[in-house]
Amino acid sequence: MRGHDWINSMLPDELILEIFRDLDSKSSRDACSLVCRRWLALERLSRDTIRIGASGSPDALVNLLARRFVNVSNVYIDERLSISLPVDFGRRRSASQSALSWLRLHIVSERSESGTSELDSYCLSDAGLAAVADGFTKLEKLSLIWCSNATSAGLRSVAEKCRSLKSLDLQGCYVGDQGLGAIGECCKQLEVLNLRFCEGLTDAGLAELALGCGKTLKSLGVAACAKISDVSLEAVGSYCRSLETLSLDSEFIHNKGVLAVAEGCPRLKNLNLQCINVTDEALSAVGILCASLESLALYSFQRFSDKSLCAIGKGCKKLRSLMLSDCYFLSDKGLEAVAAGCSELARLEVNGCHNIGTYGLESIGRSCTRLTELALLYCQKVGDEALSEVGKGCKYLQALHLVDCSVIGDDAICSIAIGCKSLKKLHIRRCYEVGSKGIIAVGENCKYLTDLSIRFCDRVNNEALVTVGNGCPLLRHLNVSGCHQIGDAGITAIARGCPQLTYLDVSVLHNLRDIALAEVGDGCPLLKDIVLSHCRQITDIGLAHLVKRCKLLESCHMVLLPRCDCSWCCHCHIELCQYEESSDREVKDIKCIRKTRGLHGNIQLPFGIEDRNRFKAAFVDRDEG
Repeated sequence: MRGHDWINSMLPDELILEIFRDLDSKSSRDACSLVCRRWLALERLSRDTIRIGASGSPDALVNLLARRFVNVSNVYIDERLSISLPVDFGRRRSASQSALSWLRLHIVSERSESGTSELDSYCLSDAGLAAVADGFTKLEKLSLIWCSNATSAGLRSVAEKCRSLKSLDLQGCYVGDQGLGAIGECCKQLEVLNLRFCEGLTDAGLAELALGCGKTLKSLGVAACAKISDVSLEAVGSYCRSLETLSLDSEFIHNKGVLAVAEGCPRLKNLNLQCINVTDEALSAVGILCASLESLALYSFQRFSDKSLCAIGKGCKKLRSLMLSDCYFLSDKGLEAVAAGCSELARLEVNGCHNIGTYGLESIGRSCTRLTELALLYCQKVGDEALSEVGKGCKYLQALHLVDCSVIGDDAICSIAIGCKSLKKLHIRRCYEVGSKGIIAVGENCKYLTDLSIRFCDRVNNEALVTVGNGCPLLRHLNVSGCHQIGDAGITAIARGCPQLTYLDVSVLHNLRDIALAEVGDGCPLLKDIVLSHCRQITDIGLAHLVKRCKLLESCHMVLLPRCDCSWCCHCHIELCQYEESSDREVKDIKCIRKTRGLHGNIQLPFGIEDRNRFKAAFVDRDEG
């Protein structure tokens, strides 16, 4: 019967809530909430996470959100994000108008009564934290990012009223020891604590928290906190026997602190260190005492040698992930020890370790047969033989990242393609010896490939992309930026053979023309993001066809397209345009919201001052009348 609501009359609330929980994106949930008032109310009940930016008055916004979303357990407040209040366009429902008007009125009255400065009104205060504590009674995870007006008093409010808190992330907050101590006193279920750029915290506060939450704390991160030293880590080692993850980025941490954790935290699984004053002594102790270690990341160490890695290889048999960045004194000997002792290794990243070369990687290929991800960045001594060994021994490899590896060429890529047929992600940047031969081998052998990036590999031509288009139908992300030999034929093959493509970067392809964009528009209906900067042959005709066909397009990045005058925008219904002028060139950043097809994001277009006025008006889609 016409007008009868079959869905709402048949489906119970519980089933609709379950459907909302299965939606994978916020935009999908928002769209469903607009179906009717019942769905809007149910969607609000199903929300468990909210994110708040610098909204003009976050204190008032928290109050409003707490009343609307009563089941929220995860609150993320980041005052680096700029989130403006919505502008009234067209007709709005009276309920929305009243809520928005209330918030604006509350902001004005709050400022006038309190006498706070304009700057302070844009920052979450202790009153806002108190509102978080009062409104979100089911709070389990709280992140405060650069909330500079929040103090210990506000954090105490949260501690006293949100005793089920399990995760706390403080970055750039001037919270003192009293606030952290209150968390330790009240939040006995706390499992995760991250402290970054917290200048007001000292060893006393962290030690008090370790004493109070020691039985439950599983993850601790400390970075750029100048007053936190080895004393805090000694307390962690004494009280936090269940600690599994430790991340340290500090010049004030020495061997003593790391040794205390290694001795007192036998369940430690993940260790990330960027501490210039930690030496072989501490890391050797980790190898001896932390048999459960599964992930190790070492950054910018000038005082580590192969002795440390030998200890890790000998004692940490469960190690699955190893990341070495700018550790100049590590060599092939250390990596060989890891390969011999850590046969479960699944992920390896070597970044800027100039003494690690072909022999060390050959050892990994022979011994670590379960390797699934390998990243080599700025490894000038690693040659084709290393990846040939990986191709022979690591058949489960799914991701390979190569950046500025000047010796690696086509033979290495061919070996990977032939031996690692499960490869899903291949990223190559500025490896100038890699050409079409290697990429052709990938297209012929890696049918599960979903992500291919070959940036500034100027020996790769159209033939390579034709092979990829024919052999990799699951490809979703493609970046061929700076590959000057690629043109219409290559991109056309991708468009015809890869219908699931959602991201495409063809910037700095000087030979690319409109016909290729037309093919992309016809063959890739799922495309969401495209980068076209410095494509000198592209005109408005190609852009118009692309936008018309790719109805899911969200962002289009364009800089220095001399043959475009933006007339393609006449095919869009643009509700709002805002301008940000570049200081050094004639480029405008236009933030567009498309009503009919959802195009929103940053669109960078080159045009003169005389074209500004016509972008201030709304354009009506010609095809839709």
